[in-house]
Amino acid sequence: MGIKVVTWGTGNVGCYAVRAIINHPELELIGHIVSSEEKVGKDVAELTGLEQPTSVISSNNIDEVLALQPDCVCYTAHSETRLIEAAADQARCLAAGINVVASSLFMLQYPDNPDVAFIADPIKAACQQGNSTCFNNGIDPGFANDTMPLLFTGLSEYWQTIRMQEIINYATYEQEHTIREVMGFGHPIDHPCMLFEPNMLSMAWGGSVRSVAAGLGVELDRVYEVHQRLPLEDDIENAMGVFKKGTTGAMRFEVRGVIDGRDAIVLEHITRLCDDVAPAWPHGKGYKVIIEGEPKMEISMEMEDKNGDHAVAGVIQTATAIVNAIPAVVNHPLGMVAALDLAKITGKGLYRPKS
Repeated sequence: MGIKVVTWGTGNVGCYAVRAIINHPELELIGHIVSSEEKVGKDVAELTGLEQPTSVISSNNIDEVLALQPDCVCYTAHSETRLIEAAADQARCLAAGINVVASSLFMLQYPDNPDVAFIADPIKAACQQGNSTCFNNGIDPGFANDTMPLLFTGLSEYWQTIRMQEIINYATYEQEHTIREVMGFGHPIDHPCMLFEPNMLSMAWGGSVRSVAAGLGVELDRVYEVHQRLPLEDDIENAMGVFKKGTTGAMRFEVRGVIDGRDAIVLEHITRLCDDVAPAWPHGKGYKVIIEGEPKMEISMEMEDKNGDHAVAGVIQTATAIVNAIPAVVNHPLGMVAALDLAKITGKGLYRPKS
């Protein structure tokens, strides 16, 4: 028998998490939790586009599904406007002795970030109560800015600055509420939005900067943030609707960690809705780590799904970053963990010959 897993959520990331669990040789999907009535009673295959039925039927009866006694819950339910509720969901599982891997509360990538203590502390208490382990991660915040930088600084004689960079066109992300209301795309460039509320960037991505600092044994003087938005020069349309000329079409932000008065560890995001907006900003379709030191290194990771879409590929990686970590999390001592606490996660057992 494999590690028994329950999935919670069938949204953008959850669909790929279900697929990854079904295809993983060490994992066994035994239950699936949904929040919407129209999904209740359906085979999880129908909800995730799988061809073969799984015999796992979706349910909104949380107690009933958790009573199946899984070893781990893979939690990908929406959290951007329900942080406290998502934290309570995770704590509920952990207090019952069920380990949790999650992408939803991505700001808990580094659970000792003081900016997220109000969310992390109840989850830490639940881990103690249930003797369980919790890992919140993804591709970003996550692998691209907590594992890649630490791994490649291991090739340094010395390092002076580290920059973790995401450059992605979000036109195919198809999370309209997040794109418009959380990030402010399609609104005037001075429109107040959740992403740029005071300290929000440091809360969401400061853990990336602090995780790298902790992994490298350095202390940060402070963490602060900057951002810029640029408008569309023409109307554009994608699956999320029309975005008008003059409204936000690109944004750039940085969360900067200061050592000895210098910006030494920096996380940067450059996000567009079309490739020709903000032409002077760097272009790409993935992630880069730039390490200044001896030697200087630039490590790039560009990705595409089977249809050539890099945004969807990033969603898949968010799912696989937590799913492939399940064996390590289940076997780890209790508590909230960061990527630097776990053994190296690999694709062991995931080989598939070309058809």
